[in-house]
Amino acid sequence: MAAHSFNWTFGWLLILSAFLTGAGIGIFFERDDFLGGYGSFRRRLLRLGHISLAALGMLNVLYGLSPWPVSADWHASAAGLGFILGGVSMPLVCFLTAWKKSFRHLFFVPVTCLVLAVIWTLQGGPS
Repeated sequence: MAAHSFNWTFGWLLILSAFLTGAGIGIFFERDDFLGGYGSFRRRLLRLGHISLAALGMLNVLYGLSPWPVSADWHASAAGLGFILGGVSMPLVCFLTAWKKSFRHLFFVPVTCLVLAVIWTLQGGPS
């Protein structure tokens, strides 16, 4: 059984959503002019959002299998929530920024969630 089962399940759901969004946007990638071309800001942010779904999904699965922090410790709940909020908000901010550049100012939200999640994981780790 996964030590942090909600993160394990959530991580696999993020990975599934990465596959689905990749399939959806991949239909148009052969067009050189798609979203302004390969190097355009919009297309780069769309790719970053897609990849963040997979990467943060894997991170949640890894955390879900980790024995630390111990589930009864507050660090475990806080870190688990941070990884989940980061896993939702990072791709969301990427996709929103690809749509409207002004959303780039929200990147502090997922970064803060993920940094805190790592700190709380380390604090609740083996001593």
